Amino acid sequence: MLCHSNLTSQHNYALVSTNTDVRRPVVASSVLKPSPGRDGENTEAGAASSLAVDIAPSHPRGLKLRAPVLTASGTFGFGDEYRDVVDLACLGAIVTKTVTPEPREGNLTPRTVETPAGMLNSIGLPNPGGDGVIRDKASMWADLACPVVVSIAADTQQDWTDLAARFDGLENVVAIEANLSCPNVAGGLDFSTDPDKTAAAVAAVCSGSSLPVIAKLSPNVTDLRRIACSAETSGAHALSLINTVLGMVIHPETGQPFLGANWGGLSGPAIRPIAVRCVYEVADVVSIPIIGIGGIVTSDDALQFFHAGASAVQIGTATFRDPRTAKG
Repeated sequence: MLCHSNLTSQHNYALVSTNTDVRRPVVASSVLKPSPGRDGENTEAGAASSLAVDIAPSHPRGLKLRAPVLTASGTFGFGDEYRDVVDLACLGAIVTKTVTPEPREGNLTPRTVETPAGMLNSIGLPNPGGDGVIRDKASMWADLACPVVVSIAADTQQDWTDLAARFDGLENVVAIEANLSCPNVAGGLDFSTDPDKTAAAVAAVCSGSSLPVIAKLSPNVTDLRRIACSAETSGAHALSLINTVLGMVIHPETGQPFLGANWGGLSGPAIRPIAVRCVYEVADVVSIPIIGIGGIVTSDDALQFFHAGASAVQIGTATFRDPRTAKG
């Protein structure tokens, strides 16, 4: 189980976001000696024991969370599905299933298949659409014991703007995560594989919302650093790295793809080294916080991301095995 109490008691680390270096892990207990940072330098001892972190310091209001552990979009529903199982008060925030302007049914079945050290999914963003989600979930979100980050996706700049605007002013909704990188819907990767399209989508979301905007990016690109810089310069307040990695499973007897949509997104521990590398590379070229995602199961897994440059982490596939993985 990965929880912020584990991060404190086992490793005594806190993540401190600064304008100069959002990557540096800081020892939170003077009992421990300064630990080497990413480049081998000694970090400063005596930092605050709290793990609270501001993941949007460039936003006028910031976005300070009580812990640097969030749930990942698509693995925790809209929050109500798990509130009787997990103590949500121990999370930094939940990130909802991705919401689209209009209802979506999702992809053909089968939609998931296990792989060594992970799974492939081709869910296809099924959801009741923006109006339906607000009608059915807004009052529930207001009563949740942790903040809510709403994940959205759209096909056009106007749709990005309009959809983001719908969630402004909802109680306990603290940020928008723009899912620019879903690999298992038609056109789902378009906004995260071209810097200009990334910039246009992020700018559109920012123009529609007064909330902090987090851009969720794909590893399925040649140079993620260019995409990340484009997201930052167009207004993103933070980045989520990474979405799933394109993959495919073929049935050995039939010779046919196992998934109904042929391919899907690989997640789980199998992609953690890829995700850590992506965070490490991007942290060198952006100044906004990074939220690390990809195969995190234990606090040691999370610490890899923190050392690589992340200010917070999201827990995804591990939740399917144990919904309390991200619990504090």
